[in-house]
Amino acid sequence: MATQTQGTPPLSASPDEGVRRRDFIYVATGAFAGVGAAAVAWPLINQMNPSADVLALSSIEVDLSSIQPGQAIKTIWRSKPVFVRNLTDAEQAEANKVDIASLRDPQSLADRTLEGNRNWMITLAVCTHLGCIPLGAAEGEVRGDYGGYFCPCHGSHYDTAARIRKGPAPSNLEVPDYAFKSPTLVEIG
Repeated sequence: MATQTQGTPPLSASPDEGVRRRDFIYVATGAFAGVGAAAVAWPLINQMNPSADVLALSSIEVDLSSIQPGQAIKTIWRSKPVFVRNLTDAEQAEANKVDIASLRDPQSLADRTLEGNRNWMITLAVCTHLGCIPLGAAEGEVRGDYGGYFCPCHGSHYDTAARIRKGPAPSNLEVPDYAFKSPTLVEIG
């Protein structure tokens, strides 16, 4: 007859009970290792996020209240110059008269501006040929043969809708993403 001593399991204990305890220890150890790995990996992954100064430059707000019809300003967004031009009714009419099929990069004024704000032409001020900054935003600068912008590096001419009309540039000046926050405030980016 077997005798039971104090501190030892009863002889009638099921062998499955030990397996359940062992499974719990394995699961607990795995969970602890997973949490530890995540705690170590998070700083490494998080350091790849853009810093606060980069996020601050991802969009800018431009006050349009001081720009009169026919005037343009140059501002900086993401280290690139941007033209913001208030088109006159005559400049809009001239841009709309152009046969779209005759353009190298066919886009209408409506394609390049927002509904309800067709007078605001916002483009990157970087020539699509070799990246020079065109003239035409400041008072007295050469605006080219079509009254828009002129690239002094290789002679590209853009119209008031910033579409390429003459010269080596392959495409129109790029229109960045922008949205009007109010009638006199636009957010670029």
